Amino acid sequence: MIRWRKGEVIRIRREWPGAMELDVAVPEGDGPPGSEPGVPCRALAYPSLVGRPEPGDEVLLNTTALAMGLGTGGYAMVVAVPNRLPEDPQGPGHLVKARYTPSQATVLGADEQGSPYHEALREADSVDGMPVVVADLHSALAPILCGLYAAAGRSVRVAYVMLDGGALPAWFSMSAATLRQQGWLAGTVTVGQAFGGDVEAVTTHTGLLAARHVLGADVAVVAQGPGNLGSGTRWGFSGVSAGEAVNAASVLLGRPVAALRVSEGDRRERHYGISHHSLTAYGRVALVRARVPVPMLPGEFGRRVRDQAELLAVRHELVPVEVDGLHEALRGSPVRLSTMGRGLEEDLPYFLASAAAGRLAASLLG
Repeated sequence: MIRWRKGEVIRIRREWPGAMELDVAVPEGDGPPGSEPGVPCRALAYPSLVGRPEPGDEVLLNTTALAMGLGTGGYAMVVAVPNRLPEDPQGPGHLVKARYTPSQATVLGADEQGSPYHEALREADSVDGMPVVVADLHSALAPILCGLYAAAGRSVRVAYVMLDGGALPAWFSMSAATLRQQGWLAGTVTVGQAFGGDVEAVTTHTGLLAARHVLGADVAVVAQGPGNLGSGTRWGFSGVSAGEAVNAASVLLGRPVAALRVSEGDRRERHYGISHHSLTAYGRVALVRARVPVPMLPGEFGRRVRDQAELLAVRHELVPVEVDGLHEALRGSPVRLSTMGRGLEEDLPYFLASAAAGRLAASLLG
């Protein structure tokens, strides 16, 4: 289940809030499959969990994802720095995440007793009509914001509610960290087993309430963290949670906007046009009515998207959204836009569809 290795830190490649990328040498004959003996591998450490590794330190690695050649998860993960242990946690917080794993961590949940926000959330039952944009993939976060801010201006406060279907540590996302630093996000709320956000919460429901009542968000964007688990089956993909998030937003008296996962660059039939992930999550899992922004894309591909969207019309309100001006807005993103290894120009419809969801959310403000 886990491929264990020991290594020595050669250098720190780069850092961003919550994470460090390292070069780590593994002993000859003990590196990941396919690696050259003595060639450093790329590793990732979360200092809050394992301490801060420095050049020369011995580290214990989990090289499973690296050996499998995974894209998003293709790092050796630092499990421990045996000779440089982190400080013991201080202060309140008994909410345990990554529960019953060797890396389980205690955090202070906004909704738990002892939190300064407990009283505000204890009886909270509404997000006061807040638009809630729900997306399948983490890569939709930045383009949604591009469309939203292009339409509504930068005075809008937006919170990212990160589900636990992909990466569990929010620190893995350089995009979320940069968006936070650039003022494009008021903060990140990590829910379920996900952790490392500006605010921690137990469920998607309390995560949305925290976005509204703790971070003061005008809009929330809900999506899993980086990494998407799929099995090529109708129900076996982590994005099923998008439909459940629509339900949560509606129960809490928000206004859910169901962003479509659209691709012209992915030629797999189940993902070409509107992905079956969106059709299943919104068409079968979401039990309440949502607004579905349908991007008015040109040509035959655009007609395919509009025809596929009609499958959702029985349950949801289809809202045509023009895409004029959105390409320019996307070029202004403060982070690199990429989905499944494809950049902005390689799969423009994906990013336009996400930005269209942001544009629709902007129309719901006020």
